[in-house]
Amino acid sequence: MSDIQDKPTMVQDEHVSTKPRRRGGCVGHCLKLWWVYLILLIVIVVIAVPVILLVIVPKIAQSKLDDAELSIQGIRMMNSQAQNFTMSINSTILSDGKIKATIDGFPGKMYLEDYHDHTPFAIIDFPATTADAEQVVNVTQFTQINDVAAFTAFNTFLLMNDTFRVTVEGDTFVTVHGIARRYPVTFKKIVTLPGLRLFAGTTVFNTSISLTPDERGNNFKGKTRIPNHSLVTFEIGNTTFHNYLLGNEVGTVYIDDLTLIPGDGNVFDMRATIENTPVLNTVQEKPYCEDGNVPFQLRGKNVTNHGQYLSYFADALAAGNQTIEINIGDSIEKLVGNRPTCKTT
Repeated sequence: MSDIQDKPTMVQDEHVSTKPRRRGGCVGHCLKLWWVYLILLIVIVVIAVPVILLVIVPKIAQSKLDDAELSIQGIRMMNSQAQNFTMSINSTILSDGKIKATIDGFPGKMYLEDYHDHTPFAIIDFPATTADAEQVVNVTQFTQINDVAAFTAFNTFLLMNDTFRVTVEGDTFVTVHGIARRYPVTFKKIVTLPGLRLFAGTTVFNTSISLTPDERGNNFKGKTRIPNHSLVTFEIGNTTFHNYLLGNEVGTVYIDDLTLIPGDGNVFDMRATIENTPVLNTVQEKPYCEDGNVPFQLRGKNVTNHGQYLSYFADALAAGNQTIEINIGDSIEKLVGNRPTCKTT
């Protein structure tokens, strides 16, 4: 009995909680408030999707269009008439090509960027294009001259400048692949084009002088090479120029059926009615008598094509004088057998 009393008593105390265990994370909470989260999800979708479709996508589309580059390879202005002509434009649009989209066709206003009022000189119907990395855009259309003053300004800028800037602008729509909605965007590109530089480098050769005018009253003939430093091919027509010598008008120069293409291959017959006396006096004075070259100045006088007066070409050609040296000494030698000599003082 004593043995039993000497054994230690083992007591185990267990604390058991009567509270239910929580489920992991917010599962229980979410199960109870599932309808709240569903409403929040619906609200997010209702707000986010329209923001993406109505705000973000149009901004991305406009940004990509703004970053694209328009390059013009050539312009042709043919069948020139008083109120219209046929215009052809060969161009390329370059972009990163990362967005697949289609751009609707649109009427593109073309105006001089550096001319004060930005009045369009032509409106071209550009066709629908894609947003491919390289898109060739070629257009040929009958073009009405809605503003003669603006078209004259374009031709004057083209004639007088080494380079000039033309803006092409129009409102259109873009459709991104996978989205049915059409988004309004603005196409606006400023292109720098080479000008005619007032026909710098024009030469006159194979000249001849007659003491007796022909049936049209011309006593001077020759050939002229007119370089076209621009990208523009244009049909001008029958062109008449004032002819000046040392500041005094001495006659009229004619070039018929004048059509200029880019490059140096523009060679035409020319004829003129010139007062002989001032020319003969000048070619005997120094320094002209030393090599026979006499500086004439030409300024546009009249242009007709298809029987119509083309003021937009005539006024542009009248905007400045072009100096051309003509070897009158050679022409006189062909006529009389001797070159003119310098006058003795």
